[in-house]
Amino acid sequence: MKKTLGIVLVAIGIIMVIYTGFNYVTREKVVDLGPIEINAQKNHTVKWPPIVGLVLIVGGITVLVLDKKAGKTKQNK
Repeated sequence: MKKTLGIVLVAIGIIMVIYTGFNYVTREKVVDLGPIEINAQKNHTVKWPPIVGLVLIVGGITVLVLDKKAGKTKQNK
């Protein structure tokens, strides 16, 4: 379980370092006069700092290393 969590954290961290954000578009109704409708598209940007991805990578590697150490300790007992 912890190994999977570590791998997922590292993968998400790498993706967050490579892609520092994304855009999405929403449509809003500006004018509605009976049969006439005017819509506007708004572009929204979601950004995060690359340091967040680096923290996730380090956290995932830490989880993987601690899981290996815990596995070796269980084998020695």
